[in-house]
Amino acid sequence: MRSKFNLGAGLTVGAMLLCAISPAHASWINGTVAQLQALDKITARISTLSAPIGEPIRFGTLEIVIQRCAFRPPEEPPENVAFLEITDRGHDQTAPGRQVFSGWMFSSSPAVSAVEHPVYDVTLLDCIID
Repeated sequence: MRSKFNLGAGLTVGAMLLCAISPAHASWINGTVAQLQALDKITARISTLSAPIGEPIRFGTLEIVIQRCAFRPPEEPPENVAFLEITDRGHDQTAPGRQVFSGWMFSSSPAVSAVEHPVYDVTLLDCIID
């Protein structure tokens, strides 16, 4: 008995093999402003913050500086990343601050690199060109 070759199945398997052999190289677009969501756990106040690259912004006692922000082009799976440095300055402005976070944040996985602070939460929403 002759077996029939299914052209659709053959093309699907071929495409899967091609994807497995040649890894996709995601290109990133540098943004100029990071959109953050900040939560004050005491008052339950949620704020959306715009943080330009390299300029410190304040939320409560926190000082947030975005070092880099990037996003994928529209034809790639959506993802935003930012490198943040967050310092708790406290209420005494003359005292040195205590760094509470320094690292990369991903908008699609906020729990991967979360800010651990007893009063505040900060997550990355978006990276844009302003």
